[in-house]
Amino acid sequence: MFRRLMAGLLLVIGLSAPALAEDGYDLWLRFRPLTGTALAGAEARLSAIATTAPEGLAAAELSRGLSGLLGRAVPIGTEGPLLVGTGDDPAIRALRLDLSDLGPDGYVIRTIGPRTVLAAQGGTGLLYGAYHLLRLAQTGARLDTLNIREVPRIERRILNHWDNLDRYVERGYAGQSIWDWHRLPDWHDPRYEDYARANASIGINGTVLNNVNANATILTAPYLDKVAALADIFRPYGIRVYLTARFSAPKEIGGLPHADPLDPAVAAWWGAKVAEIYARIPDFGGFLVKANSEGQPGPQDYGRTHADGANMLADALAPHGGIVMWRAFVYSDEVPDDRAKQAYAEFVPLDGSFRDNVLVQVKNGPIDFQPREPFHPLFGAMPKTKLMMEFQITKEYLGFATHLAYLAPMYKEALDADTFRPARGSTVARVADGSLDGHGLSAMAGVANIGSDRNWSGSTFDQANWYAYGRLAWNHGLSSEAIAREWIAASFSPDPAVLEPVLAMMLPSHQAVVDYMTPLGLHHLMGRGHHYGPGPWVDGGPRADWTSVYFHRATKDGIGFDRTRRGSDAVSQYAGPVADRFDKVETTPPDLLLWFHHLRWDRKLSTGRTVWAELLHRYGRGIAAVDDMITRWQGLEGRIDAARFKEVSTFLAIQRQEAQWWRDASVAYWQSINGLPLPPGEAPPPYPLSHYQSLSFPFAPGDGR
Repeated sequence: MFRRLMAGLLLVIGLSAPALAEDGYDLWLRFRPLTGTALAGAEARLSAIATTAPEGLAAAELSRGLSGLLGRAVPIGTEGPLLVGTGDDPAIRALRLDLSDLGPDGYVIRTIGPRTVLAAQGGTGLLYGAYHLLRLAQTGARLDTLNIREVPRIERRILNHWDNLDRYVERGYAGQSIWDWHRLPDWHDPRYEDYARANASIGINGTVLNNVNANATILTAPYLDKVAALADIFRPYGIRVYLTARFSAPKEIGGLPHADPLDPAVAAWWGAKVAEIYARIPDFGGFLVKANSEGQPGPQDYGRTHADGANMLADALAPHGGIVMWRAFVYSDEVPDDRAKQAYAEFVPLDGSFRDNVLVQVKNGPIDFQPREPFHPLFGAMPKTKLMMEFQITKEYLGFATHLAYLAPMYKEALDADTFRPARGSTVARVADGSLDGHGLSAMAGVANIGSDRNWSGSTFDQANWYAYGRLAWNHGLSSEAIAREWIAASFSPDPAVLEPVLAMMLPSHQAVVDYMTPLGLHHLMGRGHHYGPGPWVDGGPRADWTSVYFHRATKDGIGFDRTRRGSDAVSQYAGPVADRFDKVETTPPDLLLWFHHLRWDRKLSTGRTVWAELLHRYGRGIAAVDDMITRWQGLEGRIDAARFKEVSTFLAIQRQEAQWWRDASVAYWQSINGLPLPPGEAPPPYPLSHYQSLSFPFAPGDGR
């Protein structure tokens, strides 16, 4: 009771206090007052909450959000037009709603006469339903004809934090890690609960707390106490914690001479360690593992397979209900013939060899989170194995936090891709959600862009990618536009005068970045190590496939990586119809042309331009798209709060400058290779190639160190 009285007091104080300047901290949970017809509809149907569980989070979140939207306190009691409850509540039971097959996360929202009803099988489903109802109110949706039944398409919807124990975030562009390990477990930063609220509001139900390049210290007793403290905070919001397990932990912290997965002593050590974790965290989710990749230890160190390593850990976790997420981002320490083929070569022979509680975590494309890649061929090649999608939310190769690149179209491109195995309609999304091959357990991962910056993600528009990931993990059938409209309405305003211009900025933004960075299927052209800025000239070093020249293969005569049946034959890792399409220049999508083909500079394309002229055209098209974003944003001055308007304006100016840099540096390099004149109307780079090559960025953020 005291908690409810204090919450009400704070709410009244908050409603009567002067509005604070916007700083992005509230994300899409701003809940600013509604106006016009949207206010009238919400006022009539959402003005008071009736529930038999007044202490529940769903009711509390509804009261908090609706009080902001209506501009007055929305009480929680036993009477009101908004009825919230589970099937055990008499008022819900009397309505005879069909709550079957909702599972723990699903919910029903119905209009029944003058009342709005939110019902679920348990508290987590009610919480998700509460956020859905708040989204409807935020966007001005009609509330008098609701008939919604929602069940998530993916069971485990997980964020992967690439956070180190020293609070450095690998590929992070939003400050330090939000996990203050030194002051845990005793100090609970209020930000932790706000993090849980934000994730629950978009359906995310799991978080991997530490980097895939793991430190075994996270598995020691003092750190497990810290992890348990976070798990206690997250649990009410339906969020489980997971940890990245360093495969060599038995040797590094366990005192064993090795970590051979087939050694009973190693298996026993992991069994004891897992039991120790579950004694502290009964709902611990399981382990993520990066093994035998980029120098990380793994089962191949002992002549064992990925299945041997994954299954050993799975056996330790199975009695407790835990899972193993075994990453397929692997490539040999030896120089390969085509790095794009290696994960397929290592994992396809193991199809059907993994335990039931193992998921193989596969990146959306076969290289490494490039601005554009074809879908990963593993998604059409392992029907006996549970595969989960791994997206990158943080923009390692997409301009970091300062470039506007809305990633839902990129995610959808991968999810909607048709593998054609076994037949048309076998989309990547159906592989990932388990429906294609009848797998009950499903998962999706997103590499988080969250940090200690006040606005969480380093920029206002990068919040949209966190939001889009969560919404697509819940329902991969949503469109990029629908998700963007939700986010804009919640983050800025549902006013069409704001929503439509911002939407026009967001939807083409990913293609714009592809155009000015890696047009026509070029890839991995970024600066070495930090991946900041153009570096198509990068060569040398310890591995050929850590260089740009390996991937673009430009010569005086042509450019592109030949992955056809006449080249590396990577196309044959796809099903026949897909392989045939990628094998021919005429049927390969233009955006993937140089991914699959090495073409002469003077080859005429379907656009009527040569390869050389088309590259220049696309660089210019990308820059023009940024110019258009700037114009649209400038037109919103006065409609957007001053702080966020200034931030976005400044970042767009940076993006424009760097888009030009990408174009000019790339053109200077390509001309040094092909010796061709620029097409008519194309301006020469303002500096010689040597200038661009001399630029150095030793302290670029997010480097792997």
